[in-house]
Formats: sequence, C-alpha cells, structure tokens
Amino acid sequence: MNNSPTQKIRDSLEERIIDSEFSDGARLDENLLSTNYGVSRTPVREALQRLVESGLAEHFPRRGTFVRTPSLTRIVEMFEVMAELECMAVKLAIRRATKKKINTLQKDNERCRKAAKENDKELYYEINARLHHNIYEMSGNSFLATEAKKLHDRLRPFRRLQLQIRGRLEESMAEHDIILSAICNEDVKLAIEVMQKHIRIVGMRFNDLVSGLDQIKKI
Repeated sequence: MNNSPTQKIRDSLEERIIDSEFSDGARLDENLLSTNYGVSRTPVREALQRLVESGLAEHFPRRGTFVRTPSLTRIVEMFEVMAELECMAVKLAIRRATKKKINTLQKDNERCRKAAKENDKELYYEINARLHHNIYEMSGNSFLATEAKKLHDRLRPFRRLQLQIRGRLEESMAEHDIILSAICNEDVKLAIEVMQKHIRIVGMRFNDLVSGLDQIKKI
C-alpha cells in the first residue's frame, strides 16, 4: 500500500472534493495546502499533478490549479465504459493467462478477503486495484491495459468511496470469488457477466451514495 506523503495528500484532497469541501472551480493553493498538511510544497505539487491527471483538477499556467468535478451523469458514463474495458480484459485474460499469473490473482484475492474480514476498506481498495491491473496485464493487449489503467485511475476516488456503502465490501468479495473461479475454469460467459455487474454496480451504488450524502447535507 502506498503511504507516501504525496499519496496521502492526494487521497485526502479527493475525499474533500467529493465531500464538496472544495467546490467545482475552487482554487487549490499550494502554499495554503502545504501549511494545512504540514509538508513542503513538493508533495502537494505532486498530489495536485495527480489530481489533474485523473481529471479532478485543471492547471492553468500562472493562475494555478482548480477543482473540476465531473457531473454524476459523466461519472456513470465512465463506469459504463470501464465495465466494457474490464469485460474485454477478462475475456482475453482467460485465453492468455498462465498458471503463474492466475496464482498471483488468487493470492491477491486472499489478501482482499483478509482486508474485508478486518473491515480495512483502504487496504481492500489498494489490493483490489492491483488485482484488476493484473487482469489488464493478463489480457496480453498493452493498449487495452494502458487505457483501462487510465480510466481506472480517473474513477479511483469514486471506486474508493463506494466501499463505504453498507454491505458493498462483502458483495465485492463475493463477485471476486466468482470471477476468479470463472477464470480458472475458462468460463468466459460467467466471467464477463459477473465482471460487468461488478463494475456497473459500482456506478449505481455510487449514485445511491451521492444521493445519501446530499440528504445528509440538507439536514
């Protein structure tokens, strides 16, 4: 798990943006953030760059970095595309996976299970992300792997947030088990069916979560 100052600041800023502490269009001041987090400007600058790369912020020369929050519709659309990329990756992975790579997936899945039992959502997310990235690599299609990783990174804060929904951790783990079993048994149809549900449910659940947050803010 990445515990670097840059990663911690990025995680924090993502949460603050999603929680509307920083509204769309708000300027993210390096000096103020450096003071706020008690660090030099370097990790803050690196974290802001990562936010820009993920689409949650936009940088303008001589003006600074500003929050750019995608609409809920846009987020759901990205999840729909993510589901298709993941399905393509798992389909190719079943055809091209080696026993060694499958063993790696199984080990990561067991680490996910341990994190889920301990209710460690952050660790679960990090191992889960690695598991999905391994499936992209197993596809044997470098272009697909690169594009899937890019979109996965853009959806990162929203995928992390949806694990806060009651019961989602257990659902995600159960879906992992079915997907890995399908990969081992070369059951392409089942793997695609469950993978599509696995990713699209995240988008739908995120919609529920946003609605819940909106209701809380109104109270």
